[in-house]
Amino acid sequence: MNAKDDGPRSAGFSARASREGGVSHDGARAFSPRGSTKYETVPHVVDQAPENVAAHHIPPQSGLALQLEAGQTLRIIDREGGQVSDIVAFAADDTAEAISNGRTLDYNGTMRLTTGHILYSNRARPMFTITEDTVGVHDFTLAPCSQEMFELLHGVTDPHPSCFGNLVEALAPYLISPDAIPTAFNAFMNVRIDPNGDITVLPPTCRPGDHIDLRAEIDLLVGITACSAEQSNGGAFKPIDVRILD
Repeated sequence: MNAKDDGPRSAGFSARASREGGVSHDGARAFSPRGSTKYETVPHVVDQAPENVAAHHIPPQSGLALQLEAGQTLRIIDREGGQVSDIVAFAADDTAEAISNGRTLDYNGTMRLTTGHILYSNRARPMFTITEDTVGVHDFTLAPCSQEMFELLHGVTDPHPSCFGNLVEALAPYLISPDAIPTAFNAFMNVRIDPNGDITVLPPTCRPGDHIDLRAEIDLLVGITACSAEQSNGGAFKPIDVRILD
């Protein structure tokens, strides 16, 4: 799932884009499955973020892609509480290098990733360091929700928005193929693994305004969603806010 899609990537990093129902600024592309396919320039106005902080708003069941420079901090904010956000990352200079749940869990020696832990790539390089975490409950085992998941696990045959679909669409301008999208770091997702091995997805424990800060250790291309799975979000869909802190 870490195949490289050859071709130019740098042009996408400077794009400003929005879709109907979604807002994106400063090098991010936003995608909502319910919006139009037209990209357009949008003003830099999202909530009340300081002028020197890049701010993005991800509407429910949508996603975006953005670039981070080494040393910048990505803050993921659950504005209303009880909302999961899927996060994937690729090395900006070679997108065949992607975030790896297996290496991350192995090298940290824990399933409970929180402040001080490092998220590693499939080449064992640190990609993110968690520098602040007001929740302490996240998942790095389950794949992004997808149309196939909804069909196989829940019998949903009608089209359903999904994190995988939103990541595919948001990352396509950067030439990331669907097969290259790895298992996401699922911020705020509450997954319980019982002693007998059973997996249970429970409602998130996060409250309005809770956040997690991820410091980029290398230049990164990042995909972020406001999760589309009812089971992961306590049956409701809410937005996710993003800040880039220098």
